[in-house]
Order: sequence, then structure tokens, then C-alpha cells
Amino acid sequence: MNAFFVGFGVSISLIMAIGAQNAFVLKQGLQRQHVALVVAICAVTDALLIGVGVTSIGWMTAEAAWMTNVLLFGGAAFLIFYGAKSFYSAWTGSGALLAAGEVVQSWQSAALTCIAVTWLNPHMYLDTVVLVGSVSAQYPDAKLTFWLGAAAASFTFFVTLGFGARYLAPVFSSRRAWVILDVAVGCVMWVIAAKLLLSSVA
Repeated sequence: MNAFFVGFGVSISLIMAIGAQNAFVLKQGLQRQHVALVVAICAVTDALLIGVGVTSIGWMTAEAAWMTNVLLFGGAAFLIFYGAKSFYSAWTGSGALLAAGEVVQSWQSAALTCIAVTWLNPHMYLDTVVLVGSVSAQYPDAKLTFWLGAAAASFTFFVTLGFGARYLAPVFSSRRAWVILDVAVGCVMWVIAAKLLLSSVA
């Protein structure tokens, strides 16, 4: 059980940081659009990648180092695009229309955007595969238990964030609040992208 709680604690502490994925889940929750789908994609992806880290961290760091640059530049490009999209939404005020409950996004669009925000974000792999995987190495005889704890943390966090966001809906009933949220999301995306690009020349 110690491995379970350590896995839970490490995973929840990493995933709670504001990032592209969390910002997207929060916005979907506020808009009440395809929340269950988005939460499922994020949580299942986390569980799968944590499983990869727990079982294959040694091999990946030694044999697949070339993937780092691919993930880094691909992720930075997507984050720049998504950030620009958020700034455009803030400029036009289109985000405020979503608070009224209008269905403006198909489930296919929500799923594809969620997959992109998740799988094109290098920090996702750093947190789940590398960091969580490295900690799991301390529990060679309890890797399954460790993975269950880390995966449980992901499901708990995303369900709470996605479905709990609706209680903030009154705050986002005004156009100004949506503009502030869009600007904040855009800034988060661009800051992360800048850090990724700067790390490539460090």
C-alpha cells in the first residue's frame, strides 16, 4: 500500500501544475461540452503512459533519446498555434458565447483537440514516463501497485477538474471573464512553448 500512496502522491503533484492539458479540460468543463469524453481521453492516456514509464523507463532513456527533439519541436509548434487561437478568441469575444450553453463544438473536434493537447505536449511524457517512471524504480517488487496509485491520481484529478468546473460557471457568465480566461490560457501555452524552445538551445 505504501507504493500505491507514493504513486498517487507523485502523480497528483505533477499533474496539478497548470498546463495545456489542464487548461483545455477546465475550459471544456466550463462550457459543459463533451466533458466525459475529454476526461476519459486524458485519464486513460495518463494511465497508459505511466504504465510505459513504470515498465520501460530504463530502455526508453537509453534507446529512444532521439524522440526528445521530435516531441519538443512538435509540441512547441502546437502550443504556439493553440495559444494564438486562445488570443484570437479573447480578441473576438467568441468564448463568451459558449457560456450560454450553445453547442458549437462537435465531439470529434473536442476529441482531436484533446488528443493533440495531450500527445503533442512533451511535458506530458516528461511527467508520466520519465519522472513517475523513475520514482517507480524504487519499488521493483510493487510496480503494479505503484502504477495503480499513479493512475488513480490521474482519474481523480481529471474527473474533479472536468466535472467540478461547472460550479465556476456563474463566474464565467460575463464576457469579460471569458476574455480573461482565454488570455490566461494563451499565455500559459506560449510560456510553455518558449520554455521548450529555449531548452533546445541550452
